[in-house]
Amino acid sequence: MSRARTVGSVVLSAVLLLNACGKGSSTSSSASSTSGTSTSSTPASVYGVPASEALTVADVQTIIAMAAAEAQARTKPAVIAVVDRVGNVLAVYTMTGAPPTATLRASTSGTNMDAQGVVAPAAAAAISKAITGAYLSSGGNAFSTRTASMIVQQHFPPSPASTGLASGPLFGVQFSQLPCSDLSQRYVAGGGTTAFIGPKRSPLGLAADPGGFPLYKNGVLVGGVGVMADGDYGYDTNILDVDNDIDEGIAFAAITNFAAPSTITADQITVNGTSLRYSDATSASLKLNPASAPPFSSLTAATGSLTAVTGYFAGTAILAGQVYGTEASGIRKASTAEFNNPDAFILTDGAGTPRYPAKPGSDGGDVASPLTASEVSALMQQAFTVMSDTRAQIRQPLNSRAQVTVSVVDTRGNILGIVRAPDAPIFGIDVSLQKARTVAFFSGAHAASDLSGNPSTDVQSFVPATRTFLSNPTAFTGATAFTARAIANLSRPFFPDGQDGNPNGPLSRPIAQWSPFSTGLQSALVITNIGQHLTYVATGNPTTAPDTSARCTFIPDTPSGQNRLQNGAQIFAGAVPIYRGSVLVGAIGVSGDGTSQDDMISFLGLYNAGTQTTTIGEAPTAIRADQIVIPVNGQSVRLLYVNCPPAPFLDTSDTNVCDGK
Repeated sequence: MSRARTVGSVVLSAVLLLNACGKGSSTSSSASSTSGTSTSSTPASVYGVPASEALTVADVQTIIAMAAAEAQARTKPAVIAVVDRVGNVLAVYTMTGAPPTATLRASTSGTNMDAQGVVAPAAAAAISKAITGAYLSSGGNAFSTRTASMIVQQHFPPSPASTGLASGPLFGVQFSQLPCSDLSQRYVAGGGTTAFIGPKRSPLGLAADPGGFPLYKNGVLVGGVGVMADGDYGYDTNILDVDNDIDEGIAFAAITNFAAPSTITADQITVNGTSLRYSDATSASLKLNPASAPPFSSLTAATGSLTAVTGYFAGTAILAGQVYGTEASGIRKASTAEFNNPDAFILTDGAGTPRYPAKPGSDGGDVASPLTASEVSALMQQAFTVMSDTRAQIRQPLNSRAQVTVSVVDTRGNILGIVRAPDAPIFGIDVSLQKARTVAFFSGAHAASDLSGNPSTDVQSFVPATRTFLSNPTAFTGATAFTARAIANLSRPFFPDGQDGNPNGPLSRPIAQWSPFSTGLQSALVITNIGQHLTYVATGNPTTAPDTSARCTFIPDTPSGQNRLQNGAQIFAGAVPIYRGSVLVGAIGVSGDGTSQDDMISFLGLYNAGTQTTTIGEAPTAIRADQIVIPVNGQSVRLLYVNCPPAPFLDTSDTNVCDGK
């Protein structure tokens, strides 16, 4: 999340050409290993590895006991969920009298669409909040669900006074970690060797409803806690006031002995000069001193009990969390043979085998020369090198190195490789893959036909809407190279972004129908999957109400047996398409430490890999999305391609590092 240039600025084409990365001046910055030339030697380690900490059963009991005591003091019985860092549900505790369901808040200004007004099991909402606190955080930043609320709305920061401001920097991230994702692991009843590997899925994606916090132990991120007591699953539309949120107050009590270091909480981090919000609850606002909470062992059946949640928790006993970074957690340090960088972490199957090592593309039926394994390896290596020198945006202390996840896919969305930094936030794994798939999808020849082949007439309608908006009757048939930032431009409820009163982008809902639960094509693609899953969780009967399959959306399958958006679409910046000459062969997605940083790492990672391999590279200039100029209310607005920070590196003084590439 960095100071991004807003497509809503009304500027001359020439100025936009200078601002758009890859479309700037013909003189590039001075060469370095990150900004323009490749490197093949094994680098030295520059990152620390998180210490080996994990939640014990006793820890989870303490967290539940403190939350339950605060809930009793407020006479607001709650559902309390605790997860570890990779999303394993360690406990769900339901107090007697707690609301059984939570209603996803409808738009205040218009017709309900998509997930608005959906009724979900309260346990699903609590789990989603807990996962959000764990997944958005790291050793360098602690984000709560209140933080999430602030960064996903139509204006940043959200308030009645925010008219004319661009959307939140992680606009759309709430539709990640979806229960239909093919990347996220699922609960395994009865345990087993691979039962606890992550990352795990979330019932409702990422939550923006206050009441979810990360959990830290000896300063190390170990999980998250989520609370549902008021039955309202919403978001905070006004950061100018201080709320007395029931869920947040109970969850704040729960983290008393497991709070994030005060130096890394969201309110210590600024974006575009605005401090993020972490919690409106404080120790002074609690109804009970958590130190006086009765121990878990003293809680009786009259207070509540552990609760089974279909697909997430057996309900028979509290579990201990996994130590992040171990094979058992599903995310660990790579061996030298697995990735040629001493800092690399990879996803594994819990039994020692990498899940996503570099491999060749399997889209030979669509592409004459698919990506090779060596090209994929070069892409990941070069992106990792750029990341290692990049100044982080959302990480404390200042001038820390960025930590992200990098994903590479072919034109069919097949995963060709995933690698990450040791302490990158977990949410970036699924999101980097979503970004890569989204870019490959919209840059490819099949986007229009796939969307038109979806059984939903709503999904189908976005094709003609986009073609009319772009004045291009053949849009989404492979003639344009779209980045994640360009797709983001088209996915905002005002176009240009932030210019209230203008029409919505063609991939968005109109503002009267928009909410964080109804973003447009992104939400329309997966609403049926989410509904299937919530019914499965609510009924607890997979025979009569089967779970959604591990495949988001109902667009047609590719010959390889999956669809191109298998874990959903993403609509904020950080991915670029990969070309072999003028032919699309895949995409690279990045997520974790700032949207402009994500943009730059993906763009320069590809550029440097192209320099190294001489066989792949950026999209030809003539077909990049920033060649599209759209007339809006008498103004000419050019789409952006990528946006790179002006002086992004820690170890070099390079500036304007994407210009001319």
